[in-house]
Amino acid sequence: MNDTFRILVLAVIQGVTEFLPISSDGHLVVGNELLKRCQSGPIAKESLTLILALHLGTLGSIVVVYFERLRRILAEMDWWLCLTIVLASIPAAIIGIGFKQTLEKLFESPLLAGYGFLLTGGVLLIGQMYQGGHIGERRLPWPISLIIGCFQAVAILPGVSRSGCTISGGLICGMERESAATFSFLIAIPVIGGAVLLDAVKLLRPGSADALNVPWGIYGMGALVSFFVGIAALRFLIRMLSKQKLHWFAYYCLVAGAVTIGWQACEGKW
Repeated sequence: MNDTFRILVLAVIQGVTEFLPISSDGHLVVGNELLKRCQSGPIAKESLTLILALHLGTLGSIVVVYFERLRRILAEMDWWLCLTIVLASIPAAIIGIGFKQTLEKLFESPLLAGYGFLLTGGVLLIGQMYQGGHIGERRLPWPISLIIGCFQAVAILPGVSRSGCTISGGLICGMERESAATFSFLIAIPVIGGAVLLDAVKLLRPGSADALNVPWGIYGMGALVSFFVGIAALRFLIRMLSKQKLHWFAYYCLVAGAVTIGWQACEGKW
């Protein structure tokens, strides 16, 4: 298996799982480990540039799908919604920046991703029990935004779905189903954008190894793949949420977690 095909596979995984509540990071950890087994020669650790490209693609997906809402927010200068988005982003920012090196080590463990899948499945089943209240994203009380932000912070762990945790958290707090999804992806913009910015700063440092000999063509193709796949996945999730099918993703995560943990146990990594 050549690197081009592997990067495109990872781009599809990123595009699908970034928005479906099944954890993109968990699937990238497990998927990359499996792809390594399929390659005859040694394979390098994913470069910072590739991670940056794939996340830029999915960030663009959110902007496209929610373009009209974002335009309306800016046109109407909805300061309250902007404030709640910022508040909900604070917990993840604190955890992500404060424990960055520790978190990077955790993302090398498929076993931990397996446990994260189980946690995601449990959270989704709890969220499914709530049919949705009548709180909209535009008048969300600030304490609820912080609670949802804490759900998002937990989702930094591999295997724990960001969208699954934040949507379920919104439903538990009494948000409308569509509003819970909308707020979930609105707060993803500063979180994903901030992570991309931090990686970009690191990438542009003088002498950065990631900036040397970068195959920009294939990385750009990977970003485009994650972008278009992300749009389809995001729209699919919105339809499933409106039909109250959140439990479908929960069952998938529970099976994925059990299989991943069983696989790691067989290899003595219990």
